[in-house]
Amino acid sequence: MKKITVVTLIILALLVGCGQNDSRITAEEAKNIMDTEDDFLLVDVRTQEEFDSGYIPGALLIPHTDIREKAPDLLPDLDQKILVYCRSGNRSEVATKALMDMGYTNVLDMGGINDWNYDIVKD
Repeated sequence: MKKITVVTLIILALLVGCGQNDSRITAEEAKNIMDTEDDFLLVDVRTQEEFDSGYIPGALLIPHTDIREKAPDLLPDLDQKILVYCRSGNRSEVATKALMDMGYTNVLDMGGINDWNYDIVKD
């Protein structure tokens, strides 16, 4: 009986831990939202240096290390659609989870700017 319980717990942990990120969308899906909707925010969670080298038009920079501290002031509407991206998709996933943990209800992780095949602003 003990063996069955341990095996069941291991299987459950694997299923939960390997679940897909339900908030992840593709660059194409993000572009469609940007082209067809008005009430969303686009958040770049890279560093200032990375942002300065090129960003998606309309993006607001909030480095992922500052997301918990700055989000309440910069993202006051917990129900507004928020699209989050970084360079490759790792930090955007971390930031998306942090925002959802803070009570944001409509956060979408669009992965990395590396997968963005559309306009980029370079100052």
